[in-house]
Amino acid sequence: MKKKCILICLTVGIIALSEAQDWGNLKRYQSENLALGKPDPDAHRVVFMGNSITEGWKTLRPEYFSERPYINRGISGQTTPQMLLRFRQDVVNLSPSVVVILAGINDIAENTGPTTIEMIMDNIISMAEIAISNRIKVVLCSVLPAFDFPWRPGLNPSGKVIRLNALLQEYAKAHDLEYVDYFSAMADERNGLEQSLGDDGVHPNAKGYAIMEQLLEKTLSQMLKD
Repeated sequence: MKKKCILICLTVGIIALSEAQDWGNLKRYQSENLALGKPDPDAHRVVFMGNSITEGWKTLRPEYFSERPYINRGISGQTTPQMLLRFRQDVVNLSPSVVVILAGINDIAENTGPTTIEMIMDNIISMAEIAISNRIKVVLCSVLPAFDFPWRPGLNPSGKVIRLNALLQEYAKAHDLEYVDYFSAMADERNGLEQSLGDDGVHPNAKGYAIMEQLLEKTLSQMLKD
């Protein structure tokens, strides 16, 4: 019994060490990125950088990605410093025409520890600047509404989401970047996610993603045409 307990403890320790060594989850898409290769010159590849909301998009609406040159690089649970860590690997090195950045809700949920709205903005700005310096057009997306987090209740995120979105919109306007406002189309009277658009108050369902697609496509179609 003692040997079994030691073996379990060692296994858990190895898993925890492995996760700590790959804090940004750089291994997640390494093989897929390698297999993907460079796009054709007229392919107009678009990479989606984000967390579980981006990752779940491909799960619930796979046709949105399979029918277009869209690459999903969402990782569940991630915060903006983790995305920034893998931004070159999972975005720049794929040579897209456009990157769609949807990030910040997990920072507000303190998934990787306490943070501030200014710190979140700094990380998103850094991603945008890296993209621009590599001639990649940037779409900054509003954070989706959230009244509470089922996995971390009591943080009262709605006001923080509104504040972060205001800064994102302001930055996009000041730097001539595209801003897509999901929040206004998906918020209820409490500034939470409209009940019909998601099951847990944070993540969209297929109906929610359909609204996001409609809003985003208006922006992307014009960008890629230009």
